[in-house]
Amino acid sequence: MSESPRYLVGLVGTGVTPSLTPGLHMAEARALGIDYLYRPIDLTTLGLAPDDVPDILIWARRFGFDALNVTHPCKRLVMEYLDRIDPLAAALGAVNTVLFTDEGMVGYNTDTTGFETAFTTGLPDAPLDDVVLLGAGGAGSAVGDALLRVGVRRLTVVDIDRDRAFQAAVDLEARHDAVIRAATHESLPGLLARADGVVHCTPTGMHDHPGIPFSPALLRADLWVADIVYRPLETELLRAARAIGCRTLDGGQMAVFQAVDAFTLITGIRPDADRMIGTFRQLVADDELVS
Repeated sequence: MSESPRYLVGLVGTGVTPSLTPGLHMAEARALGIDYLYRPIDLTTLGLAPDDVPDILIWARRFGFDALNVTHPCKRLVMEYLDRIDPLAAALGAVNTVLFTDEGMVGYNTDTTGFETAFTTGLPDAPLDDVVLLGAGGAGSAVGDALLRVGVRRLTVVDIDRDRAFQAAVDLEARHDAVIRAATHESLPGLLARADGVVHCTPTGMHDHPGIPFSPALLRADLWVADIVYRPLETELLRAARAIGCRTLDGGQMAVFQAVDAFTLITGIRPDADRMIGTFRQLVADDELVS
């Protein structure tokens, strides 16, 4: 009888010790009867810097890790140390999943595929003629790429940093046949007045960054609203949007589906997405009770 496969996975980034991702992966692995250990590699706790990523990769491989998930601030930095990068991740300029294979270290981006699935399942048939993307960082770029893949015809990238918004728009336009523009926060009233939907991709609304990214007076009942923040699941933005009847998508969907894609890459087994959504919501609820 052949021995069942065993997996050792890590999460690399700053402040990742409280992350729900390890628990989500391991709960699904248990349900599937897979021996799967997932541990955070918290740069802050370990006194390491992002520049230590090449050493972390070397030691992770020596210690028998099968894969690493990579988060802030290492998603771009890790790329130069990999042997191969999936074309989609290369185009985005960010990797969040690294597999240790016989052919070397291979990088993928499941943030963008995770949001794509979350959007198509959570907001089916949403109008896509005119969409506003708020936040031009790494997550915003991954989400923007996903929005354009699902058919957004005109996308406006808004960021407090005008240059960052412009660069994100240029990068997206190079890969997609759509109208893509950059704008600043001052333009939001006019942009949202005619938009079909808005996706929020900044830290505003997280437990450590409470608040709402723009005035709820700019919301309309026929505007769909997506937020990638998932702690808490119901942000002030989503609460205000639901109060006036907007269709909404919370950040838990993206968090789960990027984990689904990463789990599939690591094990070769497609997990039960619905079960993972239930597990994730329970983990968030338990986290809310503790905090």
